[in-house]
Amino acid sequence: MTPYPEFLEELKGYAEEEYAAFHGKLLKNDKINVLGVRVPILRKLAAKYRGEAENLLTFPDDYYEVTFVKLLVVAMLPYEEFVKKVEKCVGLLDNWATCDCFAPVCVKDRKEEFLPFVRKFAADGREFVQRFAFTTLLHFYVEERYLEVIFSLCERADTSKYYVHMAVAWLVAECLAKYYSRTVGFLSDCTLDKKTHNKAITKALESFRLSNDRKNYIKGLKR
Repeated sequence: MTPYPEFLEELKGYAEEEYAAFHGKLLKNDKINVLGVRVPILRKLAAKYRGEAENLLTFPDDYYEVTFVKLLVVAMLPYEEFVKKVEKCVGLLDNWATCDCFAPVCVKDRKEEFLPFVRKFAADGREFVQRFAFTTLLHFYVEERYLEVIFSLCERADTSKYYVHMAVAWLVAECLAKYYSRTVGFLSDCTLDKKTHNKAITKALESFRLSNDRKNYIKGLKR
């Protein structure tokens, strides 16, 4: 097993000072220490260390990149191993980028089994745990059979939290692109707050998958 000082030294070897300053501003959290390692390199490191999930989870989360690689590695695990670690991992989420990278592929074939976790995380008081629930729905659940689940969870989301608000809007916009009629019906009679409702429509209007006629119609749904 790779010791933490060796792992950290390897990460630091890829660090770029200017990129650290740039990316640190995007994260909007001054408490996060950023080395400045680019995402393609972090993904290569995750592939390199994919057999060391247990070991990586013992490392301190002093740096953004350490946590990022940890979560990428855990997201590669088979479902049975992943669900044993997911509670701990969601507790590490403290920014949108780390949250959005945490997309466990194993959920794709185990949607029904993982749905109770999604519901639980969607009701969590922590902003990025909630966001993880909605990005997981976005990645794996935008199918006709899950639309009612998605709409119900979106209506109950705490969209006063900015990154939850944005994730819900993103998710609803994706539903509009894939299941236009059902989602228009939802937007016509939903209890989403005005800001999230309108943001979802704005994001959908940016899509190349909607015709101009459909875009013109949903513009009229703005509050």
